[in-house]
Amino acid sequence: MANTVANRVRTLSWLVSILIAVAVLAGDQVTKALVERSISEHAQISILPHFFNLTNTKNPGAAFGLFSDSPAPWKTALLIVVSGALLLTVAGIVWRSRNLHWETGVGLALILGGALSNLFDRIRMGRVVDFLDVYVGNYHWPTFNLADSAIVVGAGFLVFHVFFSD
Repeated sequence: MANTVANRVRTLSWLVSILIAVAVLAGDQVTKALVERSISEHAQISILPHFFNLTNTKNPGAAFGLFSDSPAPWKTALLIVVSGALLLTVAGIVWRSRNLHWETGVGLALILGGALSNLFDRIRMGRVVDFLDVYVGNYHWPTFNLADSAIVVGAGFLVFHVFFSD
């Protein structure tokens, strides 16, 4: 009886994790498509003046624009390989774990969904659409997207678990 309940809880946990990853993937792809259709490249729409804009930028680099200025012809292929390897690692951790704490499961699902979405874009287009522009005065945080946000929040869940769980 206890084993059956544990199996049901584990199955429910898997389903929730899959739903989170799929929601991140779908939400990121839909918002990127809307931005590409609605905002011309490099145009800015002020949402909260002096703090937040929507814009349409193409990022051929890694998260938050890292390596985007690199002219190396192998950059995109390397980013695809590294992203794929990291995705396989995260998927392997989730697959092998019997009892994930909720923070870990949510964190890994967010990372998986965000990484899958950005990897899909890199494979399909060789770049990622970034559109969230946060700034204060003249300081602009590198433009990012929902997938990047999910990855950072997912990492936050993992850090939270490491520091605050027994």
